[in-house]
Amino acid sequence: MDFKKRLGDAVSRGEKRRREAVDQAARQAMSDQDYARLHQRFRTALADRIESNLRAVADQFPGFQFETIIDDRGWGAGLRRDDLLLESDRRRNNYYSRLELVVRPFSSYHVLDLAGKATIRNKELFNRSHYRPLAEASEEAFAELVDAWSIEFAEVYASWS
Repeated sequence: MDFKKRLGDAVSRGEKRRREAVDQAARQAMSDQDYARLHQRFRTALADRIESNLRAVADQFPGFQFETIIDDRGWGAGLRRDDLLLESDRRRNNYYSRLELVVRPFSSYHVLDLAGKATIRNKELFNRSHYRPLAEASEEAFAELVDAWSIEFAEVYASWS
């Protein structure tokens, strides 16, 4: 084979690799969009579940302030309560209680990430994060976690109050 023929073949192979790389990038972008849509579907369903659960907890314990969370931390809801306890010796004790559950924003890691923080009377109850790859995530499993974390907070808060 002469040099010009080999050179032409090498250029053809290089152009083919470039086209394949562009096609692969296009397929990956499409895949990212699919993951983003899937994350949005999970996020919407779980945020609704979080909101209804936390409203139910707030109804059980008057004095909690409910807030919807939609920011850089994620989508979800929170409860908070400040209590002032006056002791017989005129001391004041401030107690802070909070429950926050959020679905973290979509990221390039393609995971569904649920974060929960709970504090009861100035003591941290939990600070958790549970995640699964979006392709393996189950809405039911995450909804059960939301239920379990909400119930755990309510149970421990009831034992303190």
